[in-house]
Amino acid sequence: MSKKILILGSAGLLGSSLINFFVKNNINVFCHTRNATSEYSADLTDEIQILKVLRSLNPDVVINLAGLTNVDECQKNHHEAYLCNVKILENMKKYFSVDNPSCHLIHISTDHLYDSPKPNKINEINLKNTYAFSKYAGEIVASSFGMNVSILRTNFFGRSLSKNRSSFTDWLYESITNKNRIQVFDDVKFSPLSMHTLVNCINLVIEKGPIGIVNIGSRQGLSKASFAFNFIDGLNLDCSYMTKIDMSDAKFLNTPRPFDMRMDSSNFENIFKIKLPNLIDEIKLTTEDYYEKF
Repeated sequence: MSKKILILGSAGLLGSSLINFFVKNNINVFCHTRNATSEYSADLTDEIQILKVLRSLNPDVVINLAGLTNVDECQKNHHEAYLCNVKILENMKKYFSVDNPSCHLIHISTDHLYDSPKPNKINEINLKNTYAFSKYAGEIVASSFGMNVSILRTNFFGRSLSKNRSSFTDWLYESITNKNRIQVFDDVKFSPLSMHTLVNCINLVIEKGPIGIVNIGSRQGLSKASFAFNFIDGLNLDCSYMTKIDMSDAKFLNTPRPFDMRMDSSNFENIFKIKLPNLIDEIKLTTEDYYEKF
């Protein structure tokens, strides 16, 4: 009998890709959204509502994608950042600790916890803003649930399947095809995965069971500018509409951000005895999705 999987916050970028993967592979998935577009709609900041959803379905695996990921919004509204990135997890604790201790929580965290000039290991935390602080606080709450928890620190990109959310590569593609001039950061480094690869990694975690806290990122990360130029050049589009700038010169940023979010993902690779792909190869994989739009 296949595991019963519940996705919290399923309407976003990663949720839409996960649903697509699970449906194609005949995996037993149930979807939560905040509004009434799904069978399991609820305001997760309300403990009564989230416990009602969890108890009615009694899932084997919960994938938590719910949260506030807008960095500037978190910085402006600390309480909202707490509600979405911490309180939601606090509201679930009774279910995982008392009602169903065998249920596996897969909590999606972020690479914004890091900022050092090398691939960051999981203990090298360097919090730069409220978003990062709230996500780290959420991890602490999730870790208190017991042994059946996997916390995946990651970043991802790719063509969005969500009607409500656009990805970084969507923004790049739409900007250049519309001949809009944009600026890309030359001094900010990261090591994201394509959503194709990340979805498969999450499925590995579901099959194996709880693995604790891990980084899941690509090998040999890039600056955001190098990423953008590789992506646009890979689509044979005009790179002249992009300008490289340093983050310190970006007048439009109101929130401190990390400069180097590259992750050392060797712990994940060792657990599953695999090698995660290079970022250049992930970019090439993703360009194929955009060729379909030509």
